[in-house]
Amino acid sequence: MLFTHSEDKITDKDYSPAKKTTIWFKIIFIFAYILIFVSRSILMYTSNSLMKIIAFIIVAFAVLTSHAQNQGKAFEINQKLGRGINYGNMFEAPAETAWGNPWQPEYARMVSELGFNHVRIPIRWEPEDRSSASPPYTIESTFLNRVKQVVDSALNNGLLAIINMHHHDVLYDDPDRQKARFLAQWKQISEFFKDYSDSLLFEILNEPHGNLTADKWNVFASDALQTIREDNPGRIVLIGTPEYGGLGGLQKLLLPDDENIILTIHYYNPFQFTHQGADWVGEDAYDWLGTKWQDTEEERNVMAREFAPLVTFSEQNHIPVHIGEFGAYSAADMASRAKWTTFLSRYFEQLNWSWAYWEFSAGFGIYNPVSKTYYPELVNALLHNSMPEPAKYEGTAIYSSNFQTTTDGWALSQQGTAVAALTNSDNSLQIDISNGSTETWHVQLVRNNMALQEGKKYRLSFKAQATSQRGFSAYIGKNVSPWTSYSGYNLLTATDSLQLFTIIFDMNETDNSARIVFDLGKSESGFTVTHVSLEEIVLTPVIQRESGKKDRLDIYPNPVTQNLVVNNCQNYEKFVLLDTSGKILMERQLVQNQNIINLGNIRPGLYFLQLSGKRNSYLEKIIKY
Repeated sequence: MLFTHSEDKITDKDYSPAKKTTIWFKIIFIFAYILIFVSRSILMYTSNSLMKIIAFIIVAFAVLTSHAQNQGKAFEINQKLGRGINYGNMFEAPAETAWGNPWQPEYARMVSELGFNHVRIPIRWEPEDRSSASPPYTIESTFLNRVKQVVDSALNNGLLAIINMHHHDVLYDDPDRQKARFLAQWKQISEFFKDYSDSLLFEILNEPHGNLTADKWNVFASDALQTIREDNPGRIVLIGTPEYGGLGGLQKLLLPDDENIILTIHYYNPFQFTHQGADWVGEDAYDWLGTKWQDTEEERNVMAREFAPLVTFSEQNHIPVHIGEFGAYSAADMASRAKWTTFLSRYFEQLNWSWAYWEFSAGFGIYNPVSKTYYPELVNALLHNSMPEPAKYEGTAIYSSNFQTTTDGWALSQQGTAVAALTNSDNSLQIDISNGSTETWHVQLVRNNMALQEGKKYRLSFKAQATSQRGFSAYIGKNVSPWTSYSGYNLLTATDSLQLFTIIFDMNETDNSARIVFDLGKSESGFTVTHVSLEEIVLTPVIQRESGKKDRLDIYPNPVTQNLVVNNCQNYEKFVLLDTSGKILMERQLVQNQNIINLGNIRPGLYFLQLSGKRNSYLEKIIKY
């Protein structure tokens, strides 16, 4: 298991582009107001020409102000999306019952009552009983009305809804021939739902891949959006990344010039954890069984680094983010699933991203439709658990480098046509490479005689940088043929900034003379390494207290659409709901444990919930949708 991170940690920092929108809007508005005031005074004493110039400036700022206000709509809707869940394995199946998880009319009510804000409805439109494969590519009215029923059910229960185009396999295989059908289908969907409120959102295509390359996807997405805009000029539309909708395709995505769009990303890392035992992945998935996610600081920092480009992309392009899918398959142990889901849910919320868990009632789901029961660990992870402190490893040092005066037992091996040199200075090793040869192992930095025992867990950590960005491998393995790696061959990237890298692994055999290896060939970029450490580690877990424990006050969902739940476990006696001016809108006595407060008649907006007892009081901000 590999971890790589800078010295920064995950914090509660507000990355919200929506706030930046609001601030800039206020600045522009104030400046425009001042300009108007000044211009009115100047107009009394100026010529017509100057009047025209000033009028032009005023109009320009009015346009800018309007533009800033319009840009805020996508962020506003994204905040309303909040916490969501996918109706997975239902309508994206070849037939609604094909995968054993048909939609039920009561699901929207159940989802809403749990405290979710929206549902994402994946839909496969191309089966022959749903649409025609030949012009004019008509979507069957019965199927459109079935989708309408599901959408209406969500909206009638106070949820927002996202409908998409899912598993359009012929489009992935032959995009050029299928483009006309793709656009014709969106034209029909767009016309059919054009009179719906902003509570309905469209997502152009799920996880574009295959022959629908990144370049093609940028064109197809723009053309589909243009088709949608013919009947839905202001509807919020979600656009995903090429190459399966994940973070890997982010830098290849070209966003259309449109204010009312949201970027959607799917996330299932680490994949060997989230998809262990998933037979559709392949036989390797069974080899991953037993993989755990411990919620350590190292694991969290890997995720932070993976999401860092998305944070930057969102800020630079001023676009809100929706995590349209994330989830861990049921073959993983429940404790790990709950930790992983808790962390990601709270992390996304810290970044002001909306999210939709995959999914409600199938292999990843939070609900068992056979027993008609929820999996409380996952429900709490998504909706109620707070962000816990990360688990930590306690380490016992086996080796710690000291490069002050020597190379500390490290040796440089050169094979093929490689030419390189090893020196030490400033408590670090420097490898200068004039010929990297043709294989990564043709330049190897090695230290032998590391004693490792079967059944124990180890952590290799080091800091490294390069004269220019370059790849390299780091691992621990046998020092004789077949040169097996115990830690996996970790493919890493060094930059011109010093980074900390961490590799955690389990030993399945005893080796008293293992070696630490850096493979540095195939590149002439110089490499520096320092602070190399090998430790035997033991996990010290942090216990996550779930909703409902006797010492916990829990108020959810927030934002709320209908019923607010107050788990009163700290002897509060009374609650008062106040508006922002301090006016009392509602008050009542509290009972111990669960209190359900109906806010259905309260207008959307910001409020304060005040709890009071004989010896304690508490105030919480409540957002009502």
